Amino acid sequence: MPNTKSAGRRTRNSARKQVRNTVVRTQVKTAVKKFRAAVESSLDTSPEVLRVAISTLDKAVKKGVIKRNTADRKKSRLTIALNKATAAAAAKK
Repeated sequence: MPNTKSAGRRTRNSARKQVRNTVVRTQVKTAVKKFRAAVESSLDTSPEVLRVAISTLDKAVKKGVIKRNTADRKKSRLTIALNKATAAAAAKK
């Protein structure tokens, strides 16, 4: 139980933000998982799914849910994964 009115407000705000942050974080995880699945199954749709994942990461940064460098690192790793898969597919042909 908060001792002051302002502490009560902070508690309510924190609860609201926690719900929003959880939703956004889940969306990021889902987008990354969909991209990794797309790379495994079909390289045709992978660039489009990568674009969606990068967009989701950027939106999470904009909302302050994850930090800029974290998003940049994830975007870089996803792009590298796509490039490796594309190079491997080209080498097989």
